[in-house]
Order: sequence, then structure tokens, then C-alpha cells
Amino acid sequence: MENSSLNSIMLQLEGLKLSEASVYPVFLCFFLSYMFIVIVNAGIVLLVVTDKNLHQPMYLLFCNLPVNDIVGNSIMLPRLLIDMLRPHSERVISYYECVVQAFTTHMFGATAHTALMIMAFDRYVAICNPLRYTSIMNNKMVVKLTASAWGVAFVLVGILLGLTIRLNRCRSWIMNPYCDNASLFKLSCESVFVNNIYGLTFSVVLLSSSIGSIVLTYTQITVVCLTSKNKSLNGKALKTCSTHLVAYLIMLISGFIVIILHRFPQYSDYRKLSAILFHIIPGSLNPVIYGVQSAEICKSMSRLFRTKAVAPCK
Repeated sequence: MENSSLNSIMLQLEGLKLSEASVYPVFLCFFLSYMFIVIVNAGIVLLVVTDKNLHQPMYLLFCNLPVNDIVGNSIMLPRLLIDMLRPHSERVISYYECVVQAFTTHMFGATAHTALMIMAFDRYVAICNPLRYTSIMNNKMVVKLTASAWGVAFVLVGILLGLTIRLNRCRSWIMNPYCDNASLFKLSCESVFVNNIYGLTFSVVLLSSSIGSIVLTYTQITVVCLTSKNKSLNGKALKTCSTHLVAYLIMLISGFIVIILHRFPQYSDYRKLSAILFHIIPGSLNPVIYGVQSAEICKSMSRLFRTKAVAPCK
């Protein structure tokens, strides 16, 4: 039996353990969440792209989040929904598809951090150096920041998965509802010491850089707001920064719940559910938070709806 699993191309997914009565309600909940994520995030991106009033660094950098949410959820959720309706014996996935899914899953998490980091930098420049904002945050800088957010995540995750795919496999059972790096290297009977060391380094570097940059920028922003007597500046800073901070905390808390539950094997089912919600919750809430809090996005939406309402009368 072990030889038959050596470097097997087809892998078995454990999936979610659901009772027959809960399969369809959970399926419907996840399906509606996915449709909401795709439609709302795509709508926000389209709105920013088409409305010239939103061609500002803050909104252009924000577009990285909805794009990341769409891609990350589109790779994971449709496959998960299909598997929920299949018998356990038919929940199989090819090794190559599993690697792609694992790569995009970790890219989703890493890019969420790097995208929020560059957005924090934009808020820092806008509030702490308002007179130099337009010269610093020009189109070239926006492109560089966007490329760095995706490029850094791509390199870090590429090395992470590269260390895993070099391993020979002696198992074919994925103890997860979807593929990730840990599930893949657990298929090997070889030493995974290097994988564990790099995985730990990857997590520490990403989290420390992310949390450190947020703490540093927001500390300096707070100092500027406290020393400034400009109530208009303080109000605007509080509104834009609170939006960004809420989005960051939602992503961070969702990720930490998954990490903490990894330490308690007896709660593996809750860990699997929280790993799925790590994709769904930020992807659902980010466009709502920014859409409601941003005056410019609200104005753009109202102009769009007014135009559609007037158009038939012409």
C-alpha cells in the first residue's frame, strides 16, 4: 500500500466533516458569500478604474485588496463547494492542482499583509507630509509599491512551495478541506526540518514586518494629529486611518485564530472552518468597510446610480 502512494499524482482530500442535514445550508452560505465577494470586489475595482475622481493613490492602492480577495477565493471556494456535494471517496485532486491551490492560498495571505503595508505608507505620507504628498505618491510610486507588494509575496511563497515540491511523497491523504503548504509537506516521509525552519522564518518576517510597519506609521500619525490644531485634518485622518486599521485587524485576527487552533489538534474541525473563514471574512468586509467609510467612493456610486436612473428618460 505504501508503494502505491509513492509520488502519487492523485491525492485524497479530507474535506469538511458535515452532517447530512448541514451540508446544504453550509453550501448555500459559502456559495452566497463567494458570489458576494466576487460581485462587490469586482464592482469596487471597476468603479475605481472607470471614475477619474478615484484615480488617486489611496484608491489605486486599495484595489490590490479586492483583486487579491477575488483571486484567493476563486481558487479555493469553488473547488470546496464542489467537494462538499461529493462523497468522501470522490474528493480527489491532482498533485499539480494541489500545488497551485497551495501557492494561491499562501499568496492570498502574504499579499493581504503587503498590500495593507503599502496602504499604511500612503496614509503616513498623506498625513505626516501633506505638502510633499503629490510629489512622493506619483503614478510611478504607486506602480512601484503595487509591484513590490505582489513581488515580495510571490518570492516568499515561491521559495516556501519550492522547498516542498522537492520532497518525495509517500502518502496521498490531505488532512484539510483544501491544499496548503503544511498539507503538502506532510505527504513526505523525508525530513522536513528545512521546510519547518523556512516556514517559521516566513511567518515571523511577514508578521513582524506587517505589524511593525503598522505600529510605526500609526504612532507617527497619532503624534501628528495630537500636535496639530487642525480639526479638519484630524477628522479626515481619523476616518481614513480607522478604515485601514479595521481592515488590517480583521485580517490579522482571522489569521491568528487559524494559527492558534493549529496548537490544539482536538479542535481540528474548528481550525478547518476558521481557515476557510480567513478567506471569506476579509474578502466580504473589506469592500463594505471602504465603501461605507470612503466619501469619494460613496459619491461615485451615487453618481453612477443617478446616471442610470436618468438614462432611460433621454
